[in-house]
Amino acid sequence: MDINFLDIFQGISTLVSSFQTQPSIAFARLFLIGLAFVLIYLGHKGILEPLLMIPMGMGMAAVNAGIMFVPPSMNLPEQGDKGTLFLNPLISEGEKLTNILQIDFLQPIYIFTFSNGLIACLVLMGIGSLLDVGYIMARPFQSMFLAVCAELGTVVVYPLGIALGLGEGAAAATSTIGGADGPMILFASLMMAPEIFVPITIVAYLYLGLTYGGYPYLIKFLIPEKIRGLPMPIEKGSRITPDQKMIFAVITCTLLCLLFPVAAPLFLSLFLGVMVREAGLKDFHSLFSNQILYGATFFLGLLLGVLCEASTIMNPVVFKLLALGITALTISAIGGIIGGYILYYQSGKVFNPVIGIAAVSCVPTCAKVAQKSASKANPECIILPQAMGANVSGVITSAILASILVALVGPFKG
Repeated sequence: MDINFLDIFQGISTLVSSFQTQPSIAFARLFLIGLAFVLIYLGHKGILEPLLMIPMGMGMAAVNAGIMFVPPSMNLPEQGDKGTLFLNPLISEGEKLTNILQIDFLQPIYIFTFSNGLIACLVLMGIGSLLDVGYIMARPFQSMFLAVCAELGTVVVYPLGIALGLGEGAAAATSTIGGADGPMILFASLMMAPEIFVPITIVAYLYLGLTYGGYPYLIKFLIPEKIRGLPMPIEKGSRITPDQKMIFAVITCTLLCLLFPVAAPLFLSLFLGVMVREAGLKDFHSLFSNQILYGATFFLGLLLGVLCEASTIMNPVVFKLLALGITALTISAIGGIIGGYILYYQSGKVFNPVIGIAAVSCVPTCAKVAQKSASKANPECIILPQAMGANVSGVITSAILASILVALVGPFKG
C-alpha cells in the first residue's frame, strides 16, 4: 500500500493546496492561528478577559489548523472540497454527520443556544445578578445622560454603514457594536442581519476584548492628568434598600417591555438577574453569577473561535465590519467623554469627566478602566460608584437603542 504522508496530515495538505490555489486563504489561516496565540497569551496575562479570550483563541487556532478534505455531502458548493469537523456540522445536515462520525459535539450548543440568541439571555441573567442598580438610583439623571452620550457610535455608524454599501439591517446590526454589549449585538444581528450575524458577532467580541487595553490611551489623549485625578465629592444620602431596588427592577423591566417588546426577552433576563440578587436568593445568585454566566461566556468564546475560520473572515464584508466596529467603539467612548466634560463644566468643574467613558456598557470593564485611569493620576481618587452607575445605565440604553433599530428595520415592523 502506497502511503502519502500528506493524506495522513491533512491539515498540512490543505494548507499546501491553498497556497497553490487560494494563497489569500492560506495566509489568512496562518494569520488567524497566530492571532489565536496572541489572544490566549493576552487572556492568560489578564490584559484581556481570560474567560472569553482563552476559549476563543483555542477554538480559532483549532478550526484554522484542522481544515481537511471533506466529502461532498458535508460541504456547501461555495466551500470547494475543504472544511472542518467543527464548522461544517453547524452549517450542514448534522444528523448525517453524526451517523458517520459521531463527533459534532458543538452543534447542539450552536443550535440550541447560539443561533437562537438563548446564550445572550443566559449571559444577561448572569450580568444582572452582578449589577447593583443602586448606583443608578443614587444618581439616575447623571448616569442616564452619560449613557445616552455613549451611544454616539451607534448613531453615527448606522448611516455610515449604509453609505459603505451595507443593507439597512446589516448597517443597523453593525452599529450596535458601539453599545459595547455583546449579548445585545448578538441579538440585534440575529434579528436584523441573520445572514452575517456570525461575522458581526465575531468582530464585536474581538473588539470588546480590546476595550480594556485601548480605552486608557484614549482617556490619556483626551483628558489632562490634572482633571483625570479629580476626586469626586463624598455623597451623603439615605441607603437604598434591597426592596427599593426590587421595585425599581420590576417597574423598569415592565416599562421597557411595554415600550420595546421586541427586546423583552433581554430585559427580562437582565432584570431577573437583578431580582435574584436583591431578593437574597443566595443559591440562585451563586448559580446565575457563576455557573450560568461563566459557562455561557466560555462556550460563547469557544463557538466564536470555532466560527472564526479563514474562509469566513476573508469574506469582503468582514473588512467593512472591522472598520465600522472599531469606529463605533471609538466614537462611543468619545461621546461618553464629551458627556463627562459637559457635566464637568455644568457642575462647576467638580465632576470627573473620566466617568463618561464608563457609560460604554461593557460591564464592568469600562467602569474598571475609568477607575484605574483616575487612580493612576491620583491614587486617592475614587470614582467607581459614579462609574458603575453610568456603566449599568449603558446596558439599559444599549438594549433600548438596539430594540429601536430592530423595530425600525427588523422583521417585526408593524
